[in-house]
Amino acid sequence: MKPLFDLHVHTISSGHAYSSLKENIEAARERGLSAVGISDHAPEMPGASHIFHFTNLKVVRESLLGVRICRGIEANILDFYGTIDVENRIARKLHFLIASLHTPCIQPGTAEENTRALLGAMKNPWVKIIGHPDDDRYPLDYEELVSGAKREKVALEINNSSFRASSARQNGRKNAALMLTICRREGVPVILGSDAHIWYDVGEFSLCRELLDELDFPPELVLNYTLEGLDFVLNSGASTEGEDGPLAPPSPE
Repeated sequence: MKPLFDLHVHTISSGHAYSSLKENIEAARERGLSAVGISDHAPEMPGASHIFHFTNLKVVRESLLGVRICRGIEANILDFYGTIDVENRIARKLHFLIASLHTPCIQPGTAEENTRALLGAMKNPWVKIIGHPDDDRYPLDYEELVSGAKREKVALEINNSSFRASSARQNGRKNAALMLTICRREGVPVILGSDAHIWYDVGEFSLCRELLDELDFPPELVLNYTLEGLDFVLNSGASTEGEDGPLAPPSPE
């Protein structure tokens, strides 16, 4: 089956990516994608844009060059309870949020702490995707992670960038294989993400698909293969109104 969309895509606004929004949209069209996401890094990532960048995404048309444009952000998880660096008033203007662990924003903890951080992020109503949960620098309890994703209806990402030899993440393929095995058993869907930081990587899922084929992973559990899968991770109520305040899970007992 052919992937129809890629939501994990960065532009020069992330501070360490190298292509414009227009270049990424053109690349998505050339790949035959129906939709592409804008998921630049949220402000706590060094070099990222000011929050005004994300409030102004409303100027981007819903469709360009025949490709649907989905407005999003890659939020940074800031503590082991899942607090992220995106406020409600910003989050509700976007179509989707990816929440990820990044070393400039949170130092790795124990498997219990790292897993608690991701489970906490899943409880945020705007978070629809957990980004690259595959890095041995952040060890995880994958049984708990998949169980939480199933409960909260959040997609776990299979990140093409994690499988490259040049990736700073460690043992991404091994960890993704373990996660996929549990997802298959539990019937939990996953989402493919290129994590593109330059235009020619938009929609590049070849390493992901090699792993899916190797594991004989059910295509019906890969969200990218249908437009209904896109709907699963989009906030249909994205608007320009909202309340201030940090988007954080309930305080721990």
